[in-house]
Amino acid sequence: MAAPTPHLAVRGSDGTFLLRGPPSCQESSAFQKDERQGRYIAFSSDGSLFGWCNGSQVSVIKVSTGDLVKSFDLPKTTALEFSPLNRVLATWQQYTKLFKRCLLCFAIYAVFCCVETIANKLHLQKVSEFALSPGSQPSKVAVYVPGSKGAPSFVRLYQYPNFGGPTSALANKSFFKADKVAMLWNKKATAVLVTASTEVDKTGASYYGEQTLHYVATNGESAVVQLPKNGPIYDVSWNPNSSEFCVVYGFMPAKATVFNHKCESVFDFGTGPRNAAFYSPQGHILVLAGFGNLRGQMEVWDVKKYKQVSKPQAEDTTHFSWCPDGEHIVTSTCSPRLRVSNGYKIWHYTGTVLYKHDTPSNKELWEVLWQPFPTGAFPEKPVKYQASPSELGSTEAKPAQAYRPPALRNKPQTASSKLHEEEPPQNMKPGAAGEKQMSKAALKNQKNSVSAFETKPDEAPPPVADSAPASHVTSSCGDPETDKKIKNLKKKLKAIDELKEQQAAGKVMQKNQLEKMQKEAQLLKELEELELGL
Repeated sequence: MAAPTPHLAVRGSDGTFLLRGPPSCQESSAFQKDERQGRYIAFSSDGSLFGWCNGSQVSVIKVSTGDLVKSFDLPKTTALEFSPLNRVLATWQQYTKLFKRCLLCFAIYAVFCCVETIANKLHLQKVSEFALSPGSQPSKVAVYVPGSKGAPSFVRLYQYPNFGGPTSALANKSFFKADKVAMLWNKKATAVLVTASTEVDKTGASYYGEQTLHYVATNGESAVVQLPKNGPIYDVSWNPNSSEFCVVYGFMPAKATVFNHKCESVFDFGTGPRNAAFYSPQGHILVLAGFGNLRGQMEVWDVKKYKQVSKPQAEDTTHFSWCPDGEHIVTSTCSPRLRVSNGYKIWHYTGTVLYKHDTPSNKELWEVLWQPFPTGAFPEKPVKYQASPSELGSTEAKPAQAYRPPALRNKPQTASSKLHEEEPPQNMKPGAAGEKQMSKAALKNQKNSVSAFETKPDEAPPPVADSAPASHVTSSCGDPETDKKIKNLKKKLKAIDELKEQQAAGKVMQKNQLEKMQKEAQLLKELEELELGL
């Protein structure tokens, strides 16, 4: 049976339409483009229905055929959403100029949805945030109560309908330094990640306040996620398998690390220009990206092998989302975030651009939205490393060149001239797994060689390679001060040459003296290059 084709809904000032997804990327023949301004768009949870508002009415169609299900005379609708079972459509509109009122939900088939009785209550004072678990029953809820008068803040997890006070809670986690929190459930509703934030960092290290990350599980376990680099937490993302999560954190260049359910580091991606993490729907690919005030660099990783697949770049991106097939992504530049260069691209994760649309300069793009599908509709496929063919090619990110002051340009680069030292991924560090290691015999021979050198001081070490130029500068540059420095430099270089001649003649030199001479020669060479460049 052939896999279904996802659609991409596009909304802008020039109307609303459905794009038949990759690789064909053509407008859907089942949906006639609505030329009126798109006010809002939404898919049902299983993707079978599509609704939109054009400023005149709200319409609902079947995506597969384009058949109209129902239309409603609601011109002022500003938002709409389908219920989880696709039986109810909720709409919102501004009721008066003085205040907003939520309109009563109504069913697609003209059956009104009304709540007549309260099923249960959770009695907990000063609750300021809550998050409902995803998925099917039994439903769970995470609630946050901020601290006061020296008492800590806390998050508690409950399972419906057991709301009988603190003793009925599945888990409890208390902590200080929290003005607000963001709570993120995993897909299986077995754990929550809590990002606690303060408005002000009392240490003065960050303008954006201070943040900590906490792990709370429904089995009662909880922990603080230890992040080895100081700085803000930019993004937290659960793998759809619910057993691990990725955190992007730390002052730029930011680190990215995958942790397991025990909050132990699984893989460290090093540092780079990134502030977001996106797992594919199947959880087999991870994209680390730098959007917003960064240049749109994306790093695509095979999560099972922790091997980088591609490194494309999408500048000015305001929206990123995975296609349900786990093969493609969309990046877009939308208004009002950016009112120029609006448009979108559909990519294959190997870095090739399959489709590109540039919105006319007198129009605006407001939103792009993938059609959702039930879990299992698109099984996981083996990860490809060879770029997919495309007429539009790839936009592989070029290596970023660090800024160098004019005085240091056209001169050898030293470690001290780099503004930021980027840390490589875990599997690319010296001594990492997969790197060629010395055999036990080679290590033993190396150890014996060092021991022999240390126990036989009468043997001269191998000749030292010249660390200074063979011929020295003899001409004058016209500046007395510079000539004086060059003259002193030549004297020091001559002394080193004499030491090397003594070594070649067989005179004994202790190991520490040789090392000192090598370091001095290296420093003098750098000094000479600096002085001669004045």
